[in-house]
Amino acid sequence: MTVLAAGDVSPGLLGFVVVALIGLALYMLIKSMNKQMSKIQVPHEGDVDDKKAE
Repeated sequence: MTVLAAGDVSPGLLGFVVVALIGLALYMLIKSMNKQMSKIQVPHEGDVDDKKAE
């Protein structure tokens, strides 16, 4: 174990918890984004050409 001098600062447990919570929030946001993106229906090129012809 390293002994810190009087002026040294370390992130400690609070720093770890904050980074862990940010990581968890990022994971949940990406998971939600992928769920929403899968709901989007993109028209195929054939569908677009048929509508222009009408």
